[in-house]
Amino acid sequence: MKIVASYSVKGGVGKTTAAVNLAWSASREHRTLLWDLDPQGGATYLLQVKPRVRGDAHDLVRGTADLADVVRSTADKRLDVIPAHDSYRVLDLELDATKRPERQLAKMLASLAKRYDVVILDCPPGMSLLSESILTAADVVVVPLLPSPLSMRSLDQVTAMVAAMKRRRPTIVGFLSMVDRRKTIHRDLAERLPRESANVLPVVVPASAMVERMGVERAPIATFAPRSVPALAYGALWAGVSAALSR
Repeated sequence: MKIVASYSVKGGVGKTTAAVNLAWSASREHRTLLWDLDPQGGATYLLQVKPRVRGDAHDLVRGTADLADVVRSTADKRLDVIPAHDSYRVLDLELDATKRPERQLAKMLASLAKRYDVVILDCPPGMSLLSESILTAADVVVVPLLPSPLSMRSLDQVTAMVAAMKRRRPTIVGFLSMVDRRKTIHRDLAERLPRESANVLPVVVPASAMVERMGVERAPIATFAPRSVPALAYGALWAGVSAALSR
């Protein structure tokens, strides 16, 4: 089972949008699960999954509830979801109370190895114990990057976090998100960054009404606009992530 985390230290960069569209692309060929770790529940909402009512963060971390028990199906039979839960706001505290908190998430996910080929994690922003546990569990970390200097710094921060890990390190895959080619800085970064950074794919997701429409359709872009530029971009992103998983 391969684990892909959609993660950034910065919020509002398109992590959830990436997670949902990557999960859809992965599910075309693989048994796929998306775990919505963000208590805001954006991925849960977009995939029309009802939030679960049993098995909170405490139960899952302590092992009194199993992840398999809280999996929910979606309208797409090839894609399952573990919905977000309000208790994930204190997931750091629950992890901290365990013996090896940085390895706890990987231990929990191991119970799903026979059921799924790919797990996509939609992660909350920030740098925390949960972040460390996510990076430890992940094979690939997907980092959406807004075309701005501050967002570029977030890639450096994620890279530094991974470099500081003592054990197995995930592969970092960055891509540019919410790009407006009418702006010079956006165009320049879209062309320059993939050449200058080995961690950034030449994938550009535009700032588009089609992306915003996901909130209306409550579905991945490829299901309602398969030939649109954003849908093709997310397809290319999955191809890059899939290649990274195969290394």
